Amino acid sequence: MPFGVYVHVPFCASRCDYCDFATWTDRGHLVDAYVEACVTDLRRRYRDEPVPPATSVFFGGGTPSLLPARQLAGVLDAVDRAPGAEVTVECNPDTVDAGKLAGYRSAGVTRLSLGVQSLRPAVLASLGRTHDPDNVRRAVVLARDAGFEHLSVDLIYGAAGETGDDWRQTVEGALELGVTHVSAYALTVEGATPLARRVAAREVAAPDDDDQADKYVVADDLLSAAGLEWYEISNWAVPGEECRHNLLYWAQGDYLAVGCASHGHRAGRRWWNVRTPERYVGRIRAGRSPESGSESLDPRTRAEEALVLALRTREGARVAAAAAPVVAELVAAGVVEERGGRAVLTRAGRLLANEVTARLLAADGALRPASPPTLPLALGTMEC
Repeated sequence: MPFGVYVHVPFCASRCDYCDFATWTDRGHLVDAYVEACVTDLRRRYRDEPVPPATSVFFGGGTPSLLPARQLAGVLDAVDRAPGAEVTVECNPDTVDAGKLAGYRSAGVTRLSLGVQSLRPAVLASLGRTHDPDNVRRAVVLARDAGFEHLSVDLIYGAAGETGDDWRQTVEGALELGVTHVSAYALTVEGATPLARRVAAREVAAPDDDDQADKYVVADDLLSAAGLEWYEISNWAVPGEECRHNLLYWAQGDYLAVGCASHGHRAGRRWWNVRTPERYVGRIRAGRSPESGSESLDPRTRAEEALVLALRTREGARVAAAAAPVVAELVAAGVVEERGGRAVLTRAGRLLANEVTARLLAADGALRPASPPTLPLALGTMEC
């Protein structure tokens, strides 16, 4: 059965204006101790509990590519991996070089996810990014030279001042890089971020829903025409290049949490680790569990989350007979298709996914309206 390991690397050289993840720019002195703690944590788990071989490993952040190859390899070596396991590392184009990428490849990394966000300098500046388009192209060349065949880029649309032409050029530029996977996310304003303060002060405009919907359509048109099929609302891939680790999340699979602020899930039990790297290192050194809290999901909650997650994917969600009248209404409205007893979002439905999901949850007598489930940092995030 698929089983994942998520490793959170909370260190960044600089913090993006929109970011509210558990990352720090002033904790470089903790890197060695943190890596050692991750290795120790993994070894204890394999010693003390039955942990199946990992079919996927995901290093997320933060900026995992700040780790030298030997340190990342040390953590990866502590993971019992199944043959052919997918191993992904999120990378900032500014933090990779030929030697580091060759080291990652030798260590067993199979897939890189580049935090590109935009290929337009003015938009990158608006987002508080430090790289430029030339660095992205350089990183792709280096990755290819190191032997990486599986490359993904993350993009963001809806930044202040981004025109429709800016976005089109970004998507077209990403395709010209020859990547096999693209994630495209609508910019959101999270509280207590520099972006939120700028929006509150009316220095910049908040993202516009209609503008973001238009840009989603542009991305879907361009990516589909290039042979990248949507398989989750924000993700497109060449067939066979879907991110297996994130597919595990959307299928409610089991995964281990390593590092501060990371989330894990085993057999209906979800847990999360202490938020800061200092506390994580301290807990591991003291021989204590790094968990900060946990919850056991009852059958109804699991069913709700199964619908919420599955409906985001091209496989769609199986809905109860009680919801049949609402499904028929949604089909008539053009936001859902029925395929083999499953409700699948049309493109119009993807633009209204929250509303469609709420309607289906409310229509199913066994379920209740639910908030989106809390998921690991790796899923749906915009890495550095």
